[in-house]
Amino acid sequence: MTTQSTYVTDMLARRAMLTPDRPALTDTADGSEITFAAWDERVNRTVRYLRRLGVQRGDRVAVYSSNRAEYLDLFWAAGRMGAILQNLNWRLTVHELEAIVADGEPAVVAYSPEWVENVARLRPGFSTVSHVVAFEGPGAGDRHFAERFDEPAGPVERPDLGMDDAWGIYYTGGTTGLPKGAVLTHGNITWNSVNTITSWGLHAGHAAALQLPFFHVGGPNIFMVPLVHVGGRTILCVGFDADQTFDLIAGGGLTHYVAVPTMYQMMQEHPRWEEADFSHMELVISGGAPCPLPIMERFWEKGVDFKMGYGLTEATANNFWLPPEDVRRKPRSVGYPIMHIDMRVVRPDGTPCAPDEEGELLIRGPHVMREYWRRPEATAETIVDGWLHTGDVARRDADGCYTIMGRSKDMFISGGENVYPAEVESVMHAHPDVVEAALIGVPDPKWGEVGRAFVVRRQGSTLTGDDLVAFLGERLARYKLPRTVVFLDALPMTVIGKIDKKLLAAEGGGS
Repeated sequence: MTTQSTYVTDMLARRAMLTPDRPALTDTADGSEITFAAWDERVNRTVRYLRRLGVQRGDRVAVYSSNRAEYLDLFWAAGRMGAILQNLNWRLTVHELEAIVADGEPAVVAYSPEWVENVARLRPGFSTVSHVVAFEGPGAGDRHFAERFDEPAGPVERPDLGMDDAWGIYYTGGTTGLPKGAVLTHGNITWNSVNTITSWGLHAGHAAALQLPFFHVGGPNIFMVPLVHVGGRTILCVGFDADQTFDLIAGGGLTHYVAVPTMYQMMQEHPRWEEADFSHMELVISGGAPCPLPIMERFWEKGVDFKMGYGLTEATANNFWLPPEDVRRKPRSVGYPIMHIDMRVVRPDGTPCAPDEEGELLIRGPHVMREYWRRPEATAETIVDGWLHTGDVARRDADGCYTIMGRSKDMFISGGENVYPAEVESVMHAHPDVVEAALIGVPDPKWGEVGRAFVVRRQGSTLTGDDLVAFLGERLARYKLPRTVVFLDALPMTVIGKIDKKLLAAEGGGS
């Protein structure tokens, strides 16, 4: 991949020059709408403010926030000045975030008011942090982000950035221990935008809701950055609200919509579902987890070419496109590789699979992450000879269309969030009354999958399932918690002494 700085374009600044008066961002929190020129001015002020706080190229700026305009401004400002945005997942517990903050060593931490108490608990670990900045209502000693409006709005000096310079760190769950931070570069984010625009047909007349958490790779990349690239409009939402979504579909000018299956299920259970008119929508797509066919079929009944997408943090966001004529013909497929992406499906020995043979999906392209932050060994295991080993099982049919079958290991997806059993099992084993523990994913009609724990208690223990879940709840994000706990006298083992999860799933993994 080239590192020539001439290939790095500040998309927001360029768009502000080309179409300054076009509506760029609608903020549903207050109903405001700004143009590209106004957004660009706000980002310039933010860059100057961060520099006044001492932030330099390569420094990390950690953000602990719900979806807010300030968060989006920091995203563009970090890219403009060569800083690295460290995105903190607000679904994680303070215990989990302590290690992530220490991993990133940020120079500045910014936060929204929902997390003021957690920031206070995290503060003792801010050894590298020179300033803590509140978006509103700062705690004692913190700065207020509104100070940025004291700065000039004119163009700022930009460093000589290359395509391999980091733009953001996006943490993805690990099979053990600390989540890994995928480093996404200017090249990764730019090429994902190019891939999306050219393959999905985005143009200036499009508008999409930003409801996915901005700390997720899908937040900026489906569809905010591509829309800025082409001059479309982003509709910013604090999060998902079914009633608000129906309002946007009815009168918000929405043309493109992406959500995880759980969000779509909530929409279909809502009283407004039957009357909802999607006829003006050009794209409604599901991501984050396999979408149940009944959800898809209910959209088809309304004439919507509803489809599934496929992405992962390490590959920035988008990878496939399923043409409308194939949506019902290949209902479980994610489609064909989009522009500037290579795909392989391989056997364990690395040889290519035949059509319709299942194997591991490998991806190559300029949208693939540079590395895992400070994890060279994990990077080398994941990216081999330029190919990203996804850990997902896929098959490619004779037409070249891909279907994702599931994880090659025992990870499962709950409500669009990856759950790695080894991480949960490690915390379960920390309980003094737990001798052995295992976690598997079981089907759930709402969340797709949820965890079921199998536990061997210490002799004489009166530990209950509620007790164990409460213990885990202090240490893990809610979506990682098992919904059911089964106590056994012993866990089944394979012939080589590992817990036999296949047997657990067969005998106790039903819904």
